[in-house]
Parts: sequence; structure tokens; C-alpha cells
Amino acid sequence: MLGKNILRKSVCTLATFAVLCVYSTWVLALPNTLTGEITVSGQVTVNGQTAVSNSTIVSGSTIATGAGSSAIVSLGKTGRIEVLANSKIVINFSENSIVGTLSSGQARVANAAGVAATVSTKDATVIADAGQANNFLVEVECSHTHLDATTGMVTMREGTNDRQVAAGTSATAGNLAQTGCQPCLRPDSAPPLRFGFPWWLFLVAGGIVVTTILIPGDNEPCEDDDCDVIVVSPTKPVVTQSPTAAGQ
Repeated sequence: MLGKNILRKSVCTLATFAVLCVYSTWVLALPNTLTGEITVSGQVTVNGQTAVSNSTIVSGSTIATGAGSSAIVSLGKTGRIEVLANSKIVINFSENSIVGTLSSGQARVANAAGVAATVSTKDATVIADAGQANNFLVEVECSHTHLDATTGMVTMREGTNDRQVAAGTSATAGNLAQTGCQPCLRPDSAPPLRFGFPWWLFLVAGGIVVTTILIPGDNEPCEDDDCDVIVVSPTKPVVTQSPTAAGQ
């Protein structure tokens, strides 16, 4: 009887040890899940819920910002994502990748060297050079997508067409002639001319000025008989004197 109890306990102990070994191996095999920390300004939601600063962001989250609002997602050594006002983006990330799907507005991405970073829009896919650190801004407009590269090297892929965008340069993808879209004003650009503005007022004002300069007014009558009379000729000016002044 004693021998059976010892055998039973030994079997249970070995079985428990085997289960623990398998569980530990499975846990160690799981990938290291990276989380981010969000800092918000104004009205920002994460997955439809109001977001607060210093809260945790997980991969696959949808971030939306209101007017005059912004959000920054810090990913430690991997990089960061800044979501500007009136924007919506889905972000996926790991220790060696940042992937964003921008449906509206603007997002700035900064990735460390060795981290692959891409942002997809309705018009193109923006791919950062994973061999170096990059910083770039992607903006989705009604008719097109605009890319500004601040540092590094970024590729804008539109269909099968790839364009290299170096630091300090920009590129666009989409249909700039699409109707029904408001004009996109880039920084330091002049506002477009609109025919609704009353430019005819400038023409009228200019005509009045020209008329005043070129057409002389009526000569005031002389109060003194000795004053000179100036006669304007179509060809040249002629000056005559009154009889009184001539006799002097």
C-alpha cells in the first residue's frame, strides 16, 4: 500500500513538473508586445473613447482628433507618431515596425534606424528608409495626398510608380484636378484668386485717379486784371498777357 502511494505521488509530481515546463516554454515563445504612451491636447479619442494623457496605447488602436487638437504616441526607442488636428489614423506597431493607415488629416511619423515605417492613404503608400532615422509628414486632402520629408529618405508609392523624396522636399499623389474639393493651401502659399471678390472696385478707383490727373479742371477767373492768362493748346502751351500787364 505504501509503495502504491509513493508511486502515485511521484507520478503526480512528474506530471505537474512537465506541465510547468511546457507552460514556461510557451510563455517565453510569445513575442514581446510593445505598448505606447499617448499625450493628448484638446479633444482626442482612442477607439471611440475619450483619451487622457499618459494612458497606454496598444497596437491596432484608432486615434481621432478634433479641431485644434492633437495627440502624440511615444513608442520608446522605436519612434513616435504625432496626429494633428481633424485627423483619423489606425496605428499598428512592434519593436521594429510602425504602420499607419491615415484616412483624414495629417500625421507625422519619426522612426529610429532599423525600424520599418509606412503610412497608407487612399492615394499612396509612404515608405520610410529603414536603414536610417526618418521624420516625415503625411497629409490627406480631398483630391490628393501630400508628403513632406523633414529628415532621412522616404518613398511615395502610387500604384507601381515609386518616387524618392529626400529630406527638405515634398511630393503629391492623387488627382489634383478632382472637382468638388476645396483648394489646399500649403505653408507660405498665396491665397487663390476668387472671381467673387469685387476686383472691379480697383478698376473704378484707378479710372478716377487717371481722370483726375489727365483732365484739368476749369480755370478759376482772375480777380486781378494784371494776372496772366494761360491758354492750353492741343499742341503746346502758349502764355499770353492781359493788355494792362503788357503796357507796363
